[in-house]
Amino acid sequence: MKLGDASLKILYLMQILLERTDEEHPLNAAQLIRILDREYNITIDRGTVYAQIRKLSDADLDIEQKDGKTKGYYIGERKFELAELKLLVDAVQSSRFITEKKSAELIRKLESLCSRSEAKQLSSQVTVCNRSKTPNETIYYNVDMIHSAIFHNRQITYQYVDWTMQKKTQFRHGGAFYVVSPLNLIWDDENYYLIGYDEQVGQIRHYRVDKMRNMSITEDARTAEAMEQKIDTAAFSKKTFGMYSGVDIKVQLRGSRELAGVILDRFGTDIWMRPLDEDHFSAQVTVTVSPQFFGWVTAIGKGLEITGPAEIRAQYMEYLEGLLKAYSRPCGAGETE
Repeated sequence: MKLGDASLKILYLMQILLERTDEEHPLNAAQLIRILDREYNITIDRGTVYAQIRKLSDADLDIEQKDGKTKGYYIGERKFELAELKLLVDAVQSSRFITEKKSAELIRKLESLCSRSEAKQLSSQVTVCNRSKTPNETIYYNVDMIHSAIFHNRQITYQYVDWTMQKKTQFRHGGAFYVVSPLNLIWDDENYYLIGYDEQVGQIRHYRVDKMRNMSITEDARTAEAMEQKIDTAAFSKKTFGMYSGVDIKVQLRGSRELAGVILDRFGTDIWMRPLDEDHFSAQVTVTVSPQFFGWVTAIGKGLEITGPAEIRAQYMEYLEGLLKAYSRPCGAGETE
């Protein structure tokens, strides 16, 4: 008679239940005995199967018993429901900052959290849909290093790159190393950004994590100036468009009634807003004034108007005039007219 290590029987039985069973795919005692014998070279009788299942249940493994035409045991409640795993798989697949290779690895790990039959459903829903993925594998290690530096109250140093028109990266400032006191990480518009205090310029700055190279944690503690900064990441994301730097200014907007939801979705419900008449409202929002903010206003269309301050309204008019001037020129040689 084949004998297996008694201590392994319950572990293999748990593995089989976790990997192969769910409510639609239960396994009865005879099937469990057959799998243990054929695949694990372990001989076990029905009484031992029942006893081991009771022990696993006592250890808080949710084992349900199904009656009817397809009788058997299956894992009931898991750490993640299938619907939750589907959401996570879609988030991984659609995230630009996760490479194709890492996406596949993460999805395989997520599939291990459900039964094999349910894992097939996860695999079947994975579609790429021409989503752009970063080729930079170092982003995961950069994120981990930044979290570690914040936890241990240390500065970080790194080089920063920009894209050229030839689709190549080049170091900014001739490859000079930045020294920054990290304060927080923000995931905005499918990119990770570091919010940190740059000692050299004496300001809070933000940097794309996937553009950082040769990062390391220094032995120096984050500066006192950095620790005095109070960063509200939610407010920071609301007022910053495309994560472009600029000056924070309270801007007055006049909008048509149907755009009230657009403003509230973007800036939150705690902003100042009041009706002007039945069809229009006025709102005051704090924004980082930048070309990206002006572009956002333009994209909404004629239903939204910057009414103040006067200098911001003038800057916006200059922005629009610049666009009109650019499109009033003939197309360059070799360009499509």
